[in-house]
Amino acid sequence: MAGTVVTFYSYKGGVGRSFTLANIAVLLARWGYRVLCLDWDLEAPGLDTYFRPMMSAPPESGVMDLIDDFRDGRLRPGAHTTRVRLPDKVKLDVMTAGVPGAPYVRRVQELDWESLYEQGFGDYLEQCREQWTADYDYVLIDSRTGISDIGGICTAHLPDRLVVLFTANVQSMRGAVDIAERANAARDRMPYDRPQLTVMPVLSRFDAREEYARSEEWRRICLDETKDLFRSWLDCEVPPDVMSRHLTLPYVSFWTFGEQLPVMTELSPTVDQISFALETVAAVVAHDFDRTDLLAENRDAFVAAIRAEKRVFAHDVRVSTTRLTMHLADELMKYLGELGFRPVLSLSGERSLLEKTEDDAKHLCLIVDREVSRWQSAEVELFLHRTLGQDRRVVPVLTEDTDPNALPGYVGNLRHLQFGPSRGPVEVARNLVDQLTGTMALVEPGDLDVAGVLRQAARARLRPLMWGLVDEIVAELQIAIGAGERERVQDLAEELMSATRARATDTGQNHRVVIPPGTRSAIDWAVRTAEARVKRHGFSGFLDQP
Repeated sequence: MAGTVVTFYSYKGGVGRSFTLANIAVLLARWGYRVLCLDWDLEAPGLDTYFRPMMSAPPESGVMDLIDDFRDGRLRPGAHTTRVRLPDKVKLDVMTAGVPGAPYVRRVQELDWESLYEQGFGDYLEQCREQWTADYDYVLIDSRTGISDIGGICTAHLPDRLVVLFTANVQSMRGAVDIAERANAARDRMPYDRPQLTVMPVLSRFDAREEYARSEEWRRICLDETKDLFRSWLDCEVPPDVMSRHLTLPYVSFWTFGEQLPVMTELSPTVDQISFALETVAAVVAHDFDRTDLLAENRDAFVAAIRAEKRVFAHDVRVSTTRLTMHLADELMKYLGELGFRPVLSLSGERSLLEKTEDDAKHLCLIVDREVSRWQSAEVELFLHRTLGQDRRVVPVLTEDTDPNALPGYVGNLRHLQFGPSRGPVEVARNLVDQLTGTMALVEPGDLDVAGVLRQAARARLRPLMWGLVDEIVAELQIAIGAGERERVQDLAEELMSATRARATDTGQNHRVVIPPGTRSAIDWAVRTAEARVKRHGFSGFLDQP
């Protein structure tokens, strides 16, 4: 799957744009994503200063050399990057603006962007972008402030997402909103296939610790100016005020001295530390601006879900049992192992589990004999607390004499398996593997990313009549997904992609509306069902990769 390009922009300087980008880059890389940072602030570069102590070598080239490559007819998008050395072998590369000095200044001053684009620089950038998004999960661009040709490249041409940072003053706020509107208008005129730009407003360097009444007044002013930017991506049940508070970076004077990376030292930040807010913004980016309902409900679960997404568990399933059902647990674990699963035993009263901050098994299987033991109740509660918002499951396996209707709701309402005369440990093990990995695959490698198409449709802005067409396509998709009709699913996904694609010839911006609540619910259902269908193939969503 292609990576995502995210531009960080501010209308005015002094808002902490480069600081925010650098820290979010470290967080994304730490969470297992491949990250490239590009310093496109050519007139006032400095993003690399955050990473200098950790760079594998001093940078010898940068974005300006990329432009020279174009003039000389060379395509080398990855030739000017420098590796940043971080723990755990994560991949974080930086492309600086260029090597500082008098020659660099002269080269920047001589740039003629209009002439470059007339010579085909736009198509050249498209090729670079294609290579970057193939090599990295996230490409983070540090953009020039204000309104400029460079700003247009960074805010309209290159990005999939735009993060606009502003401080609590009118110029900063209105400038950020204005550039977002300009970027979307420019994208409609571009010869490249680009959807409407998703924009995240981030209130930066906000001090709410003193002058509380005045700070709350300015929160309201900021929200009034920026609330329209949430409409294309915020869950309809989440108030913009709630999301705006999550996307506020506090002013902490300690981090204003020099170029620092607090996320390198604040590894488990508390709510009053700046890394706590930076983690939230990074998690919104990593969630692709989705699942904001979970963020509103439980911020820690929202961030934890991203941390665990690329995590490799030591065991596939923890089998929890009492001593009375130990023989069933032993048999079940034996056959799970033969089916390629990695089980681990949890015997009631195993206190060491309570001391762990994270579980080492992805799923939890409870062997229940007539009633859930007090220990198993505690184990389920602990598991759910650690994994809220993640694709990890609790599966009860009941003995033959256990009545599921007599079990407490938190277990009885779960989809369960049960031993019986014709269902012994072999059959239960097979059913458990099927339940935890999915029952059938709707796609093969090379197919459309259907879940991605559905999510993209949910972010579109369309005329009301077009949303009616989307409703019809999604309704048919639900039926096809439920029936496992792979070819029909692919055909309908192509129809949906065509119906929601933004076009350069599509005018009448003011008549477009965001997705209706009923359509969003239908798409959310289709996404969840579609993703459940493909777990059997060992990849998430409908990815065109083996």
